[in-house]
Amino acid sequence: MLLCLTANHRNASFDLLEKLSIGAPSLATSLVTESDFIQGAVVLATCNRFEAYLDVDEPLTAAAALAAEQAIEVLAEASVVDVDDVRSTLTVLCGDTVAEHLFSVSSGLESVAIGEDEIAGQVRRALTTARIEHTTSSDLERLFQRASKTSRGVKTKTGLGGAGRSLVRLALDLAESRVTDWAGTTVLLVGTGRYARASLAALRDRGVTNVRVYSPSGRAANFAASHQLQAVAKAELVEAIAASDVIVTCSTAPTVVLTAEQLVAAADIAGAVERRLVIDLGLPRNVDPAVATVAGTELLDLETVSLHAPLEELNAESHARALVGEAAAEYRASRAEAEVAPAVVALRSHLFDLLDAEIARARSRGDSSDETERALRHLVGVILHTPSVRARELARTGGTETVFAAVEALFGLQASPAAAADSNSVEAIVASTLPLTHSAPGA
Repeated sequence: MLLCLTANHRNASFDLLEKLSIGAPSLATSLVTESDFIQGAVVLATCNRFEAYLDVDEPLTAAAALAAEQAIEVLAEASVVDVDDVRSTLTVLCGDTVAEHLFSVSSGLESVAIGEDEIAGQVRRALTTARIEHTTSSDLERLFQRASKTSRGVKTKTGLGGAGRSLVRLALDLAESRVTDWAGTTVLLVGTGRYARASLAALRDRGVTNVRVYSPSGRAANFAASHQLQAVAKAELVEAIAASDVIVTCSTAPTVVLTAEQLVAAADIAGAVERRLVIDLGLPRNVDPAVATVAGTELLDLETVSLHAPLEELNAESHARALVGEAAAEYRASRAEAEVAPAVVALRSHLFDLLDAEIARARSRGDSSDETERALRHLVGVILHTPSVRARELARTGGTETVFAAVEALFGLQASPAAAADSNSVEAIVASTLPLTHSAPGA
């Protein structure tokens, strides 16, 4: 069974998301190696969400509940957060709901900026990380690969995902009221990763030409050389702050990069400043919140951006959600088909075993020929075709149990689905211990 533990900008504070992201890197490995029930884990941690996707083995009906609780405890310990705070914040999705949620997330429908471009890549990289760390599973592989396929379909078939649909661009949109002339604005970019490249592209689209880059990890020189920028050394940071009108931070540094003391020192160098805008897109946060108290400085962080996110493009979003729903339904149907495979295999093996026995008897009497044998095997294949197709059709419409009952009643074969636990019983137990939801994604 698949589980998803999710905290996002809708149900968690950015302070808590920041803390959860700190514990994210080691979580998947800890869960898979330490749990008796979790056989696969993929962790997705972004600037506005934390999610752990788990593949849970079910030797016991209560395995899902035990796995979810263990994941919460491990996450709380790794993030240095009270376990009750984690438990009360996380929403636990179970069974078929997991697929629709991930498809919706990957398509940008649950982001602060609806239809943002970055999330699809983050979902792919989460799976890649799980592969490298050997924490993925065949079910999680299929789930995440289908999610990527769905997000590509949403991007090409709807108006979502186009240029400008990103958290970076949304933040700059909000800054428009503070910046009257982007072309004459001096910008300091902090960070050299994917968000830094996206930020630089968005700034240049607005006409910004004067950009310098600083990297807490010392990568500024290489980034600057490849993007025709001026690099800022650590010793030059305060002077660079003093010379900047706008500072955009998007580093993955685990601690704050800009402090109130640095902004005060910069103000002493620059003298009176009419207004300096600091845009913090980092998670964990790159900027000490006390920066907002420095005279002449305005701080625009992720929480502020999310509060001012514009209304969705309703028609495009509606079409996108319909596509996600269709993809989730097809995913559920394909999984249901796989569940009846043991019954089809058992029936096929039974008939071909009977055929082999009859051919052996015919050969013992000298009555068999290769041509007759080929014809009989073809006949059995033809006979099996319609029951096999019908079994898959029944599975897609919720008739899995009917298929197994029919095979047992007509042929005396006791095949059973690979996942024998009653999913309703499992979900009832999880619901009794954790916040479980079967509602639409994002609810």
